[in-house]
Amino acid sequence: MEAPRPEWVTQNRVIKLFESLGYHYLGDWHTRVSNSNIEEEILRENLTKRGYEEVLINAAIGKLHTTADTPSGELYTANKNVYRLLRYGAKVRIAVDATTETVELIDWDHPEQNDFAIAEEVTLKGNHTRRPDLVLYINGIAVGVIELKRSSHEIGDGVRQVISNQTPEFNEWFYSTVQLVFAGNDSQGLRYGTTLTPEQYFVEWKNDPGSTAHTADENSMDAALEYVCNKDRMLDIVRNCTIFDAGKKKIPRPHQYFGLKAAQERIKNREGGVIWHTQGSGKSILMVMLAKWIMEHDPEGRVLIITDRDELDKQIVGVMRNAGVIGENDKDVRMTSRKEFIDKLGDTKPRLLCALIHKFDTKKLEGPKPDIHGRFYIFVDECHRTQGGYMNKLMKRWLEDALFIGFTGTPLLRKDKRTTREVFGTYIHTYKFHQAVADNVILDLKYEARDVPQRLGSQEAIDTWFNNKTRNLNNFQKAVLRKRWATLEELMSSKERKNRIITSINMDFDSRPRLNNDRGTAILVTASIYDACHYYRLFQDTPLGPYCGVVTSYEPAPGSLVMEPSQGIEQYKYDTYKNYVLKGFHSTEQYEREIKRRFIEEPSRCKLLIVVGKLLTGFDAPSCTYIYLDNEMHDHTLFQAICRTNRLDGEDKDYGYIVDFKELFSDVQEAIAVYNSDELHIDEGSGEGNNIE
Repeated sequence: MEAPRPEWVTQNRVIKLFESLGYHYLGDWHTRVSNSNIEEEILRENLTKRGYEEVLINAAIGKLHTTADTPSGELYTANKNVYRLLRYGAKVRIAVDATTETVELIDWDHPEQNDFAIAEEVTLKGNHTRRPDLVLYINGIAVGVIELKRSSHEIGDGVRQVISNQTPEFNEWFYSTVQLVFAGNDSQGLRYGTTLTPEQYFVEWKNDPGSTAHTADENSMDAALEYVCNKDRMLDIVRNCTIFDAGKKKIPRPHQYFGLKAAQERIKNREGGVIWHTQGSGKSILMVMLAKWIMEHDPEGRVLIITDRDELDKQIVGVMRNAGVIGENDKDVRMTSRKEFIDKLGDTKPRLLCALIHKFDTKKLEGPKPDIHGRFYIFVDECHRTQGGYMNKLMKRWLEDALFIGFTGTPLLRKDKRTTREVFGTYIHTYKFHQAVADNVILDLKYEARDVPQRLGSQEAIDTWFNNKTRNLNNFQKAVLRKRWATLEELMSSKERKNRIITSINMDFDSRPRLNNDRGTAILVTASIYDACHYYRLFQDTPLGPYCGVVTSYEPAPGSLVMEPSQGIEQYKYDTYKNYVLKGFHSTEQYEREIKRRFIEEPSRCKLLIVVGKLLTGFDAPSCTYIYLDNEMHDHTLFQAICRTNRLDGEDKDYGYIVDFKELFSDVQEAIAVYNSDELHIDEGSGEGNNIE
């Protein structure tokens, strides 16, 4: 077996690789005393060469220094502000009455005008001295840091070193300008992130199938560095693929980057299509990057995002606003009425709009088309649900010149295939469930069937129970109640059966990892609002009672009790919400907002959510580890539901667990097989359409 190569041999090889990419070597800086994240002499020389006057250069460099100054513990804010300077230029004035001018610290449109350089062993002074192996500079501004490890050392050691370097205890100040951080070795390849990326979110760079790195060296770390740090691509990732979202700086994973590049190529050719990236792999971030790119590269471009659920609509708007795609003055991008929707289509702003699919009134297909301002790009989220029928015909008629891009976390089943191709086009890019699991982007799923008797006894016993329950009702009331309770499914929702399930769930919270330490949570999927209410009340008599929540579409209204027996189903739901669920809350909206917040942010306060339909798509809670199925689901709905559990959440979460009380084994097995399948390409002729280079 070949002995591990010393780190310095690897380092020398990597330096030569960067020189072949056009980076010039600045030297070994381990004894240099003035190392900085802003090498002012190099920056000044580049700005002068690009034609800026000295007075403007002085003002721009002064502004960069001031912005990069990092008060302890405020790296995120300083880095965000520096990024804006790099991305949009330094706005400076040389006198109070002078015109504001922009100094482009980096020339994004002409890579050859920039100075790309690399230095090794860059000693950084701070509370404790550290020495990154390699630092990448653009025009003297430190934008990348690389830590290299021997093949015999875990790449995780390099990741942790990169992370600790950014703390106030070490060299936080240096990272206010840094955009990309890397750790690599010759045995495990390359991991990358950005400033303040947690260890679990450092990902391995993998080239997309069909693309090639232009090196003869088969070493995976070298190939990845060559691809990512190519001058054009480095600028592209920093310029077009960096977002700041609610206190977190994010750059794309490989599948998101390649999905973005594939979509950009389609758009340049005025073609639409479908992006299938599996549940939990970050479709919202890809939407943000694509929307941002469209609005910056097409002055007439406007983006309309169509969803079919209010929860998804709110989530996407939140991500877009946090990332800066929606401006501070763009207050009303969500449209709540058809009139508002029509008015905004004809207005000049906001350039990004969000609407629920039902805002397209199918009863008015023949009416006049509204005035349209701008060139529209239509993003249809979860397009497998919103792809057909009159609504899309109306969108096509109203926005006949628009380009349609569908996003889905599930493959398009054969029965959907033809319709989808007609509406959107072929697949733009795919990233399947098994790929995401292999890349550690999501967790794998584990399935467990639990045998709970589905029948409650003899038909005679059921009839006796029904007659006893309805003996005080008149014939009309009995008929209404019998219609609601006569099916086997409704009979299965008895107290006896639910108590068996409740006991099983309580035992899990006593014994199963994560559930028994206040870090993990669970979702119970029920078949009806009545079932959800019944479960909720039964749980109140168990240890989980204070930590349960319920989320349904129900809104308690006294009017719903008209013509209802006093002990009927509607009365039961009404009493549950009024007397149990909403105690201490003014409305169901306020209650649901708070209970979801606890479930996501404070799992020790909300351990179990009982749901009917809602929160089974577009709801991301990393704490969610188990899903209990007490409702029959199939195809898209089933897969989306079980994928609520597969988000990463620390080393103690190893799987997403599915516990099935409805004997759905074959359905779950088939769903997962389909979502790993290669059989469902829309475009049989050209494959997936994801070759980039």
